[in-house]
Amino acid sequence: MTEEKKKKSLWRRLREKYRISVLDESTLTEHLHVRLNGWGAIVLVAVLFLLTMGLFSLVILYTPVKNYLPGYSEDIRQQLMQESARVDSLGTTLELQRQYLDIVKQVVAGEVHTDTVQSLDSMYIITREQLLEAKSEATAEFIAQYEAKEKDNLQLFHVVNTTPMLSFFRPAHGVILQSFSEQEKRYGVTIQTAENENITAVLAGTIVHVNYEIGNTYSIMVQHTNYLSVYRNAVKALKKVGDSVQTGESIAIMGNQPLLFELWKEGKAINPEEVIAF
Repeated sequence: MTEEKKKKSLWRRLREKYRISVLDESTLTEHLHVRLNGWGAIVLVAVLFLLTMGLFSLVILYTPVKNYLPGYSEDIRQQLMQESARVDSLGTTLELQRQYLDIVKQVVAGEVHTDTVQSLDSMYIITREQLLEAKSEATAEFIAQYEAKEKDNLQLFHVVNTTPMLSFFRPAHGVILQSFSEQEKRYGVTIQTAENENITAVLAGTIVHVNYEIGNTYSIMVQHTNYLSVYRNAVKALKKVGDSVQTGESIAIMGNQPLLFELWKEGKAINPEEVIAF
Protein backbone atom coordinates (compact mmCIF):
# COMPACT_ATOMS: atom_id res chain seq x y z
CA MET A 1 0.00 0.00 0.00
CA THR A 2 1.42 3.35 -1.01
CA GLU A 3 1.99 6.24 1.36
CA GLU A 4 -0.84 8.22 -0.24
CA LYS A 5 -3.30 5.37 0.22
CA LYS A 6 -2.26 5.05 3.87
CA LYS A 7 -3.00 8.75 4.42
CA LYS A 8 -6.41 8.41 2.73
CA SER A 9 -7.19 5.34 4.83
CA LEU A 10 -6.28 7.20 8.03
CA TRP A 11 -8.35 10.20 7.00
CA ARG A 12 -11.28 7.89 6.19
CA ARG A 13 -11.03 6.18 9.63
CA LEU A 14 -11.04 9.55 11.38
CA ARG A 15 -14.20 10.59 9.53
CA GLU A 16 -16.05 7.29 9.99
CA LYS A 17 -18.63 7.28 12.77
CA TYR A 18 -18.41 4.83 15.68
CA ARG A 19 -21.09 3.82 18.14
CA ILE A 20 -20.25 3.36 21.82
CA SER A 21 -23.01 1.50 23.63
CA VAL A 22 -23.69 0.58 27.27
CA LEU A 23 -25.47 -2.81 27.43
CA ASP A 24 -27.02 -4.87 30.17
CA GLU A 25 -24.80 -7.95 30.37
CA SER A 26 -27.62 -10.36 31.18
CA THR A 27 -30.21 -9.18 28.67
CA LEU A 28 -27.99 -7.27 26.23
CA THR A 29 -30.45 -4.37 26.47
CA GLU A 30 -28.91 -1.10 25.35
CA HIS A 31 -29.17 1.63 28.00
CA LEU A 32 -26.93 4.32 26.53
CA HIS A 33 -25.06 4.93 23.33
CA VAL A 34 -22.83 7.63 21.91
CA ARG A 35 -22.00 8.15 18.24
CA LEU A 36 -18.63 9.75 17.52
CA ASN A 37 -16.20 9.84 14.66
CA GLY A 38 -12.44 9.82 15.12
CA TRP A 39 -12.19 13.58 15.41
CA GLY A 40 -15.00 13.70 17.95
CA ALA A 41 -13.21 11.12 20.12
CA ILE A 42 -10.02 13.20 20.04
CA VAL A 43 -11.94 16.36 21.00
CA LEU A 44 -13.73 14.50 23.82
CA VAL A 45 -10.45 13.22 25.27
CA ALA A 46 -8.93 16.71 25.04
CA VAL A 47 -11.92 18.29 26.84
CA LEU A 48 -11.81 15.66 29.60
CA PHE A 49 -8.07 16.27 30.02
CA LEU A 50 -8.55 20.04 30.30
CA LEU A 51 -11.39 19.61 32.80
CA THR A 52 -9.25 17.29 34.91
CA MET A 53 -6.30 19.72 34.88
CA GLY A 54 -8.62 22.60 35.81
CA LEU A 55 -10.07 20.60 38.71
CA PHE A 56 -6.60 19.75 40.04
CA SER A 57 -5.57 23.42 39.75
CA LEU A 58 -8.59 24.54 41.78
CA VAL A 59 -7.87 21.91 44.43
CA ILE A 60 -4.26 23.08 44.74
CA LEU A 61 -5.08 26.81 44.81
CA TYR A 62 -8.03 26.80 47.23
CA THR A 63 -7.21 23.94 49.63
CA PRO A 64 -4.40 23.36 52.18
CA VAL A 65 -2.71 21.07 49.64
CA LYS A 66 -0.78 24.11 48.33
CA ASN A 67 1.10 24.30 51.64
CA TYR A 68 2.98 21.14 50.68
CA LEU A 69 4.27 22.61 47.42
CA PRO A 70 7.77 24.14 47.25
CA GLY A 71 7.80 27.93 47.67
CA TYR A 72 4.64 28.35 49.78
CA SER A 73 6.24 27.66 53.18
CA GLU A 74 8.37 30.85 52.99
CA ASP A 75 5.25 32.99 52.44
CA ILE A 76 3.58 31.39 55.45
CA ARG A 77 6.66 32.06 57.59
CA GLN A 78 6.67 35.74 56.56
CA GLN A 79 2.95 36.03 57.37
CA LEU A 80 3.48 34.46 60.79
CA MET A 81 6.27 36.94 61.61
CA GLN A 82 4.13 39.88 60.53
CA GLU A 83 1.17 38.63 62.56
CA SER A 84 3.45 38.09 65.57
CA ALA A 85 4.71 41.68 65.29
CA ARG A 86 1.13 42.95 64.99
CA VAL A 87 0.01 40.98 68.06
CA ASP A 88 2.96 42.31 70.07
CA SER A 89 2.08 45.89 69.07
CA LEU A 90 -1.60 45.36 69.95
CA GLY A 91 -0.62 43.93 73.34
CA THR A 92 1.48 47.01 74.10
CA THR A 93 -1.35 49.32 73.01
CA LEU A 94 -3.86 47.49 75.22
CA GLU A 95 -1.51 47.72 78.19
CA LEU A 96 -1.07 51.48 77.69
CA GLN A 97 -4.84 51.90 77.42
CA ARG A 98 -5.32 49.90 80.63
CA GLN A 99 -2.83 52.11 82.46
CA TYR A 100 -4.54 55.21 81.06
CA LEU A 101 -7.94 54.01 82.32
CA ASP A 102 -6.46 53.27 85.75
CA ILE A 103 -5.12 56.83 85.93
CA VAL A 104 -8.51 58.22 84.84
CA LYS A 105 -10.23 56.19 87.56
CA GLN A 106 -7.82 57.52 90.18
CA VAL A 107 -8.38 61.11 88.99
CA VAL A 108 -12.19 60.68 89.09
CA ALA A 109 -11.95 59.16 92.57
CA GLY A 110 -9.84 62.12 93.74
CA GLU A 111 -6.82 59.98 94.53
CA VAL A 112 -4.54 61.78 92.05
CA HIS A 113 -4.49 65.47 91.18
CA THR A 114 -4.92 66.18 87.49
CA ASP A 115 -1.76 68.33 87.31
CA THR A 116 0.39 65.38 88.41
CA VAL A 117 -0.70 63.05 85.62
CA GLN A 118 2.12 62.41 83.13
CA SER A 119 2.16 60.66 79.76
CA LEU A 120 2.30 56.88 79.92
CA ASP A 121 5.54 56.70 77.96
CA SER A 122 7.24 59.19 80.29
CA MET A 123 5.95 57.40 83.38
CA TYR A 124 7.26 54.10 82.06
CA ILE A 125 10.70 55.56 81.37
CA ILE A 126 10.91 57.33 84.75
CA THR A 127 9.81 54.19 86.63
CA ARG A 128 12.34 52.07 84.78
CA GLU A 129 15.18 54.53 85.45
CA GLN A 130 14.26 54.73 89.14
CA LEU A 131 14.34 50.93 89.44
CA LEU A 132 17.69 50.73 87.71
CA GLU A 133 19.13 53.52 89.87
CA ALA A 134 17.94 51.75 93.01
CA LYS A 135 19.51 48.52 91.78
CA SER A 136 22.80 50.30 91.02
CA GLU A 137 22.85 51.90 94.48
CA ALA A 138 22.19 48.52 96.12
CA THR A 139 24.99 46.97 94.05
CA ALA A 140 27.43 49.75 95.00
CA GLU A 141 26.52 49.37 98.69
CA PHE A 142 27.09 45.60 98.55
CA ILE A 143 30.49 46.06 96.90
CA ALA A 144 31.52 48.64 99.52
CA GLN A 145 30.54 46.28 102.35
CA TYR A 146 32.36 43.38 100.70
CA GLU A 147 35.55 45.42 100.23
CA ALA A 148 35.44 46.62 103.86
CA LYS A 149 35.08 43.04 105.07
CA GLU A 150 37.73 41.59 102.80
CA LYS A 151 40.18 44.52 102.67
CA ASP A 152 43.10 42.27 103.57
CA ASN A 153 42.60 40.23 100.38
CA LEU A 154 41.76 43.01 97.91
CA GLN A 155 45.09 42.63 96.15
CA LEU A 156 43.96 39.20 94.89
CA PHE A 157 41.05 40.65 92.95
CA HIS A 158 40.68 42.97 90.00
CA VAL A 159 39.40 46.46 90.67
CA VAL A 160 35.59 46.51 90.54
CA ASN A 161 34.00 49.21 88.37
CA THR A 162 31.09 50.66 90.33
CA THR A 163 29.92 52.92 87.49
CA PRO A 164 26.14 52.41 87.04
CA MET A 165 25.23 50.38 83.96
CA LEU A 166 23.52 52.15 81.08
CA SER A 167 19.82 51.46 80.65
CA PHE A 168 19.11 50.80 76.97
CA PHE A 169 15.61 51.18 75.54
CA ARG A 170 14.61 48.89 72.68
CA PRO A 171 14.35 50.76 69.37
CA ALA A 172 10.96 49.29 68.38
CA HIS A 173 8.48 46.55 69.18
CA GLY A 174 8.82 43.61 66.81
CA VAL A 175 10.44 40.30 65.94
CA ILE A 176 14.13 39.93 65.05
CA LEU A 177 14.47 38.48 61.54
CA GLN A 178 18.28 38.59 61.29
CA SER A 179 20.82 38.80 64.09
CA PHE A 180 24.20 40.50 64.29
CA SER A 181 26.96 38.63 62.38
CA GLU A 182 30.40 40.14 62.03
CA GLN A 183 31.54 37.24 59.83
CA GLU A 184 28.78 37.98 57.31
CA LYS A 185 29.45 41.75 57.61
CA ARG A 186 25.98 42.29 59.09
CA TYR A 187 26.70 44.92 61.74
CA GLY A 188 23.22 45.17 63.23
CA VAL A 189 19.86 43.43 63.62
CA THR A 190 16.82 43.38 61.32
CA ILE A 191 13.51 43.84 63.19
CA GLN A 192 10.09 43.18 61.63
CA THR A 193 7.67 45.71 63.12
CA ALA A 194 4.05 46.62 62.61
CA GLU A 195 3.31 49.40 60.15
CA ASN A 196 3.33 52.92 61.69
CA GLU A 197 5.31 51.60 64.69
CA ASN A 198 7.32 54.27 66.56
CA ILE A 199 11.12 54.16 66.48
CA THR A 200 12.54 55.25 69.85
CA ALA A 201 15.99 56.37 70.94
CA VAL A 202 17.82 53.64 72.86
CA LEU A 203 19.69 56.22 74.98
CA ALA A 204 19.63 59.96 75.56
CA GLY A 205 21.69 61.81 72.99
CA THR A 206 21.78 64.19 70.03
CA ILE A 207 20.60 63.68 66.44
CA VAL A 208 23.72 63.93 64.27
CA HIS A 209 22.42 62.59 60.95
CA VAL A 210 19.07 62.50 59.12
CA ASN A 211 19.29 61.39 55.49
CA TYR A 212 16.62 60.67 52.87
CA GLU A 213 17.50 57.44 51.05
CA ILE A 214 16.76 56.30 47.49
CA GLY A 215 14.05 53.83 48.57
CA ASN A 216 11.83 56.63 50.01
CA THR A 217 13.12 55.93 53.53
CA TYR A 218 15.14 57.81 56.14
CA SER A 219 18.30 56.83 58.01
CA ILE A 220 18.85 58.45 61.41
CA MET A 221 21.93 58.48 63.65
CA VAL A 222 21.95 59.45 67.33
CA GLN A 223 25.21 60.23 69.15
CA HIS A 224 25.30 59.16 72.80
CA THR A 225 28.20 59.46 75.25
CA ASN A 226 30.27 56.51 73.99
CA TYR A 227 27.72 55.01 71.63
CA LEU A 228 26.26 55.75 68.21
CA SER A 229 22.87 54.23 67.30
CA VAL A 230 21.75 53.92 63.67
CA TYR A 231 18.15 53.45 62.50
CA ARG A 232 17.31 52.68 58.83
CA ASN A 233 14.12 52.22 56.71
CA ALA A 234 11.98 54.79 58.53
CA VAL A 235 9.24 56.39 56.40
CA LYS A 236 9.04 59.59 58.44
CA ALA A 237 11.63 61.39 60.58
CA LEU A 238 10.26 63.21 63.65
CA LYS A 239 13.54 64.93 64.56
CA LYS A 240 16.16 67.00 62.76
CA VAL A 241 19.93 67.26 63.09
CA GLY A 242 20.93 68.95 66.37
CA ASP A 243 17.81 67.95 68.33
CA SER A 244 18.34 66.42 71.78
CA VAL A 245 16.38 63.27 72.57
CA GLN A 246 15.69 61.37 75.77
CA THR A 247 15.77 57.64 76.35
CA GLY A 248 12.65 56.08 74.81
CA GLU A 249 11.62 59.23 72.93
CA SER A 250 10.10 58.71 69.47
CA ILE A 251 12.39 59.86 66.66
CA ALA A 252 10.78 58.31 63.55
CA ILE A 253 7.91 56.16 62.24
CA MET A 254 8.20 52.80 60.49
CA GLY A 255 6.54 51.73 57.24
CA ASN A 256 6.13 48.22 55.84
CA GLN A 257 9.88 47.51 55.63
CA PRO A 258 11.83 45.97 58.54
CA LEU A 259 13.92 48.21 60.78
CA LEU A 260 17.70 47.94 60.37
CA PHE A 261 19.26 48.86 63.72
CA GLU A 262 22.99 49.18 64.46
CA LEU A 263 24.85 50.06 67.66
CA TRP A 264 28.46 51.27 67.62
CA LYS A 265 30.80 51.86 70.56
CA GLU A 266 33.90 53.98 70.01
CA GLY A 267 33.90 53.18 66.28
CA LYS A 268 33.32 49.41 66.65
CA ALA A 269 30.03 47.66 65.91
CA ILE A 270 28.62 45.64 68.83
CA ASN A 271 25.79 43.12 69.00
CA PRO A 272 22.64 45.01 70.12
CA GLU A 273 21.14 41.82 71.57
CA GLU A 274 23.89 41.73 74.19
CA VAL A 275 22.85 45.03 75.77
CA ILE A 276 19.17 45.44 74.78
CA ALA A 277 16.25 43.22 75.77
CA PHE A 278 14.18 42.97 72.57
